[in-house]
Amino acid sequence: MHSSRFVQQQLHFAVVLGSTRTAGPPFPTNLGARVGEFVAKAILNRGHSVDIINPINEDLPLLQKPQFAYASGKSPIALDALATRLKDAHGYVMITPEYNHSASPALLNLLNHFGSSIFSFKPSAIVSYSAGQWGGTRAAHSLRPVLSELGCLPVSAMIHVPKAQEVFTADGVVSDDSDAKRWDDYTGRTLSQLKWWAEAAKEQRALVNPYDESPPLRTTPAQRNAPNLK
Repeated sequence: MHSSRFVQQQLHFAVVLGSTRTAGPPFPTNLGARVGEFVAKAILNRGHSVDIINPINEDLPLLQKPQFAYASGKSPIALDALATRLKDAHGYVMITPEYNHSASPALLNLLNHFGSSIFSFKPSAIVSYSAGQWGGTRAAHSLRPVLSELGCLPVSAMIHVPKAQEVFTADGVVSDDSDAKRWDDYTGRTLSQLKWWAEAAKEQRALVNPYDESPPLRTTPAQRNAPNLK
């Protein structure tokens, strides 16, 4: 019999919503909020804590100057506060609708306000949704390289929600009771991968500072150039 040195830990996850849409027919607005509530409940039911980050509430401007571009202590208080909330998470769930076969501009705008040092060496999971039949799968795949570049590598399992307005109620409950277990099982596969990697990353960060051998960029992207490029 094999034993694991890992024990069940309470982890803290940031669930980041990806829509600022507040109006427009034909379906209920901001379906992402109900998807986010469902995912948050699933995480809480597994014994962890959740911080739902909604770009509508954050009211971030269209990116002009990211948080890391300000001199130390000079960035806006609200931006610093959001950076702290993101940094405090052991892992992330990114929830996106699909806009023109890509991730939502609201989600990308939020993420692009921060550098990779906020997210690095932690896992992420991708949840996509749509009002139609495809569940935002193309948006989900377009988000993978963004999260990889930020350093919060996405787990392999993803969650896709087609016809989200029919699947979940406004408070994040599965509309059809007979489907509740199937949705919990489907979601659980992704969340179990996220938890596994989050536990492993947390344990390893306690032993080794990952930035000792892989420091974040401090000046320009040219720091990552190959040695023969001047």
